[in-house]
Amino acid sequence: MQFSENWLRTFVNPKLTSDELGHLLTMAGLELEELDAAAPAFNKVVIGEILTAEKHPNADKLRLTTVNVGNEVLQIVCGAPNAAVGLKVPCALIGAQLPGDFNIKKAKVRDVESFGMLCSAKELGIAEESDGLLVLPADAPVGTDIRDYLGLDDKLFTLKLTPNRADCLSILGIAREVAALTGADLTAPEVKPVAVTSDKTRAVVVDAQHHCPRYTGRVVSGVNAAVATPDWMVQRLARSGIRSISAIVDITNYVLLEQGQPMHAFDNAKLSGAIHVRLPKAGEQLKLLNGNTVTPAADAVLIADESRALALGGIMGGDESGVTDATTEIFLESAFFAPDAIAGKARALNFSTDSSFRFERGVDFSRQVEALERATQLVLEICGGAAGPITEVVSHADLPKRNPVRLRLARLNKVIGMAFTREAVEKQLKHLRFPWSEEDQVFLVTPPAHRFDIEIEEDLIEEIARLYGYDNIPAPAPENSVAMLPLSEAKRTSMQVRRLVAERDYQEVVNFSFVESAWEKDFAGNDKPIVLANPIASQMGVMRTTLIGGLVNTLSFNLKRRTNRVRAFEIGRCFWRDAAGGPVAGFQQPVRVAGLAAGPAEPEQWGLKARTVDFFDVKGDVEALFAGQQLRFEKVAHPALHPGRSADVILNGERIGVVGELHPEWAQKYELGSAPVVFELELSALLAAPMPAYAPVSRFPVVERDLAFVVTQDTELQTLLDGLQKAGGDIVKHINLFDVYQGKGLEEGKKSLAFRVVMQDTGRTLADAEVDAAIAQLVAAAQQLGAALRA
Repeated sequence: MQFSENWLRTFVNPKLTSDELGHLLTMAGLELEELDAAAPAFNKVVIGEILTAEKHPNADKLRLTTVNVGNEVLQIVCGAPNAAVGLKVPCALIGAQLPGDFNIKKAKVRDVESFGMLCSAKELGIAEESDGLLVLPADAPVGTDIRDYLGLDDKLFTLKLTPNRADCLSILGIAREVAALTGADLTAPEVKPVAVTSDKTRAVVVDAQHHCPRYTGRVVSGVNAAVATPDWMVQRLARSGIRSISAIVDITNYVLLEQGQPMHAFDNAKLSGAIHVRLPKAGEQLKLLNGNTVTPAADAVLIADESRALALGGIMGGDESGVTDATTEIFLESAFFAPDAIAGKARALNFSTDSSFRFERGVDFSRQVEALERATQLVLEICGGAAGPITEVVSHADLPKRNPVRLRLARLNKVIGMAFTREAVEKQLKHLRFPWSEEDQVFLVTPPAHRFDIEIEEDLIEEIARLYGYDNIPAPAPENSVAMLPLSEAKRTSMQVRRLVAERDYQEVVNFSFVESAWEKDFAGNDKPIVLANPIASQMGVMRTTLIGGLVNTLSFNLKRRTNRVRAFEIGRCFWRDAAGGPVAGFQQPVRVAGLAAGPAEPEQWGLKARTVDFFDVKGDVEALFAGQQLRFEKVAHPALHPGRSADVILNGERIGVVGELHPEWAQKYELGSAPVVFELELSALLAAPMPAYAPVSRFPVVERDLAFVVTQDTELQTLLDGLQKAGGDIVKHINLFDVYQGKGLEEGKKSLAFRVVMQDTGRTLADAEVDAAIAQLVAAAQQLGAALRA
């Protein structure tokens, strides 16, 4: 909401500077986004009257003028084409400083002395372009400072209003707020019913009463629509960000800004029969004032006559019934449209208007007649004419209900944390102009028609706090006895997990939980994700069930910026759907840890040969996160991962995640180059940190034996390793794979797996017979699994 400070101060004029007023509004919840000067700084520019304007003796395109500036007459050389006798224009005196550090000095122009400069609007910095001198009204007082005359010391306020404060989308609304905050007098323009001097009316039929509970209108005949809009109105509109169009349109825009009531003017001669407020017919179209032809939604509101649609109610007028300079009779409309009836309708048509912006947030439903009288008053003053009687159609049952809200003094003091007296609350309610009654320190407050945001007790508590001033509310330090709670060493916090992953050379990222539906299908095989009803962007339309998509997007983002080595991780929640398609709650929204590694395995350096990160690097990272616990890795088919380079991660017999190389199809689709390696684990598994258990260190030597088995290519290592460890007995401490061979010397379709077996006893030295027996057991177990001892 942009407005002129000078305009606001005609309603309420507190003894505050511009900066102090801006701070006051911000602290009251009406954030000041910008505070700009209406014009750049300049000085010594006054109103001058051109007395003579003759051709320059030495230049064809220059004119030699004499200018009355009040206390003297100056000779000035001017190059403006519109310089003429009798015009009143801005005149910069000698010593004046104009925008752009342009200083006015006594000068000779083609051998003729010039004692000043006649100025255009562009030279004063109040317009981007101009084609001549800024011509002022004939009654402009000669010698007056132009800044005072044009109000150029004005400040432009731009407020960033929250959606619940639609009552402040007008000068009157902001003035009410300032008056309540400062206690200054509110002096709004007096709106009296105009004299009805015409009997012309137009019938109104409201078929969609739920959408439009109140509709008022009147015919004003004999208007001069071609008359120029007064300068004061053009200026106020311009400083509110609205350009002048024509007198009638400017008046409706002016009332919108002043009163907060959107209005529209129809050319009455273009209307046929009664005005109908109705829903659109099937396939009905309307050409709007912006030139677009639209097909309104079935629940949109149309303003129509007996033959056709005229306007899109609460949004924009129609092109065919608009006012032109030839218009002599208008039908002024002032209506209340329910917020639910307007919300989203303009956005669905890919535009927004000042009217729809206000109606969808809520307009004062009691001021339609008053706004109509104000607009009529301005029309008669500026365009002339005769006003007919007002036609009003009201459905009181469909108007918003103003239910009283109870405010308990004890509750107010408890929430705010300070002791308000009954008298203090009464004072604040009077400043707010809220009707109220009180009994036993309980106030029954009826919200006014312009405050749609007052519905519950907490809303009133917020109002009291705002008016009292958030800065004035004390903030005492809390006092309480705090006991140190035991922290189990067998549990980690999520922050400790973050540090563990970061220590493995991963950097944390935070991605949205809203993702593309294609990510869910590609990386989770999820064809039916949870769909958002109102996504913040088209590519963020569903809830994620995996973190992999966000990490792949992070990699893609970095690769496009020539960052080739990426190691990122994320801890975040995933979302599953219930039978109805909505999100399930609680523990069924698991928190997971996911990581991605791509590019070189190590940062570039002279001591290591460069190589690309592979499955075993990331598998090692996962094992390091579970140091002290035994993980199992089993082959898995996962939609996001390479079918031969991925595995389930098993801990204590339970699947806790996956690790693997991204599927080549997705690496190609998302233009990743070489496929990254990813892992995704349940955070709950990492939060458990088993305490280390003491085991005696043997003083006796270990015995090592190497065994090589020939197996088929499709034999899984984990299956063979499980069988060997089960058969090893107590003296077998470790069985580690140290070599895989396939090729010459082996049959086709075979491979050799070589294991190192470490045996030891804590109480004695092992005998050869014991060692041989253990090895025999291992060979027998391997043979039962289809393996043959390699000679």
